[in-house]
Amino acid sequence: MTPPADPDPTETGLAETGLADDAPLAPEEAFATWAARVRADREQVHRLREVEDPSDFYAPVAARFRMDPRRTGDATLDELRLLARPTETWLDIGAGGGRFALPIALLTREVIAVEPSRGMIDVLREGMRENAIGNIQVIEGHWPVADPPTVDVSLMAHVGYDIEAIGSFLDAMEAASRRLCVAVMGQTAMTTVATLYWQPIYGEPRAMLPALPELVALLLARGRSPTVRLVERIAPTFDSFEALVAAARRQLWLKPGSERDQKLEALLRAAAREVNGRWQLPEEEARIGVVTWTA
Repeated sequence: MTPPADPDPTETGLAETGLADDAPLAPEEAFATWAARVRADREQVHRLREVEDPSDFYAPVAARFRMDPRRTGDATLDELRLLARPTETWLDIGAGGGRFALPIALLTREVIAVEPSRGMIDVLREGMRENAIGNIQVIEGHWPVADPPTVDVSLMAHVGYDIEAIGSFLDAMEAASRRLCVAVMGQTAMTTVATLYWQPIYGEPRAMLPALPELVALLLARGRSPTVRLVERIAPTFDSFEALVAAARRQLWLKPGSERDQKLEALLRAAAREVNGRWQLPEEEARIGVVTWTA
């Protein structure tokens, strides 16, 4: 495939990532920077957390990823819909409960969904049944899979933040893609509660995972010409205060009823608000990048 001409930073949003004017890093430096952030996050969590990893980290919250595939008002999905072609096959890496796999399947020939969480796969398959969507093939496992498919478009949506070996991940993604690679990433890693409350709870700043700016730097270092569209992020809401507390506890790796857990609940009671029957926390304005590139 012939790479497109270098994109205009103003039109693509590259200028707003803070990287448009920077000289590209050497690939080794970009990989090392990414890996160092992932290790710092992992080491901090292991050192401070009160609970161990569950066997299926996403199983307790998989139901939150159940979404209407025909929904409107989702700016990220709107961008992905513009990229979909009816004759093509998409690969959704880390498809979760199908929040993008299901709506993309309505617009394409087939979606191949790769997902390691059994809880998430159950939600995805329920969504397929409920919406009579039969053109999704599910592969249980971590990317890269042993026998990767060849597709027209590969998508990684909110996947990669905590992947240390990001180079081999992207190599396999690009090798699988005939037309386009797509990544959906927040301007910062999507751990809002942990970012807000890590220091008050643990007494030290949160180690920040790599996110959109680091991905753009990495792609430029690899000689790619990424296009970035920035869209507004929809802040998460919860159907009860208790559900908000449970989500915050999970992100902060706290044991229910511990001293730190009680402190967290007090902080949340002071900050959370109920809007139209849904609970949420005040957040700084944040955006999500929809990144496209060719290999």
